[in-house]
Amino acid sequence: MTDAASTPQIVALGGGHGLYATLTAMRYLSPALTAVVTVADDGGSSGRLRGELDLIPPGDLRMALAALLVAPAALADKEADNARDAQLWGQLLQHRFGGHGALAGHPIGNLVLVGLAELLGDPIAALDRLGELLDVTGRVLPMSTVPLTIEADVTGLEADPRLSRAILGQVAVATTPGKVRRVRLLPGAPPASLDACTAITNADLVVLGPGSWFSSVIPHVLVPDQLTALTSTAARKMLIVNLAPEPGETPGFSVERHLHVLHAHADRLGIDDVIVDERSVPAGREREHLARAAALFGAELHVGELAVPGKHVHDPVRVAAVVAELVHLDPPPATAFPGHRHLP
Repeated sequence: MTDAASTPQIVALGGGHGLYATLTAMRYLSPALTAVVTVADDGGSSGRLRGELDLIPPGDLRMALAALLVAPAALADKEADNARDAQLWGQLLQHRFGGHGALAGHPIGNLVLVGLAELLGDPIAALDRLGELLDVTGRVLPMSTVPLTIEADVTGLEADPRLSRAILGQVAVATTPGKVRRVRLLPGAPPASLDACTAITNADLVVLGPGSWFSSVIPHVLVPDQLTALTSTAARKMLIVNLAPEPGETPGFSVERHLHVLHAHADRLGIDDVIVDERSVPAGREREHLARAAALFGAELHVGELAVPGKHVHDPVRVAAVVAELVHLDPPPATAFPGHRHLP
């Protein structure tokens, strides 16, 4: 490892595929990575394990581990056999059982994490130990040490459009017709992960987003101690905004609307840079409005090429290049691992 001055400490906050994309991008810039992951998922394998065992859902944590399994800087130094082994272990973490029995749909990585958490009595110890076993570059931490539930105020479900209804659970919020106006976490004022807050405090760069806005991005500012860490850290803070509205959560949202909603949930959060894809915001008046929305956080707006051509998916190499330019780091090489550029 290089000296600390040339190895920035980067913390990425999010969940699911959005966080996977961010971590894949940040791997090109530094091996000193920490992922802070939402723990409110109640669907699929994570929901089943959470309901049966009353523990934090493992799915998004597993995905973050898989994203960090082989850092590009480290991969070049590995022998070919070791690189193939690392790729295999990454595939194994993500592999889901088929069939129709009790195991159907469970990713192997979820079961391993749950088993380690039971053996060690601590989900963070389980994440650290599995990371060591797999030679993961970086660290994965939960946002909170207890499983959380998302509750949303949704309009458009009543005859009177001004009335809202409280919808409980991440899956229900994502699939209920109507418009999400506000979300909160249950239990209220949940405990933060001390390790996550320490990582944020000591970071050089903190990146929030992209991802499901109401279930993977905004929850990070709803844990009081974590929000305090975010507001007090000396790290440079960046917000990467989604490429397009997400069906179920943000239908019809403009990029500007994403910023206003985040600000409504955390008006004391300061951000240095808001990064958006140039195709999502046409130049002119719309981009001027977006710059004013970024200024609500004290942020400067940056527009660049972020997407995989022809898709609403962030290209990790392009994201890394934009961030590298802003923080004066070496950009990823032009030949940067095309096989690792897209989501699994």
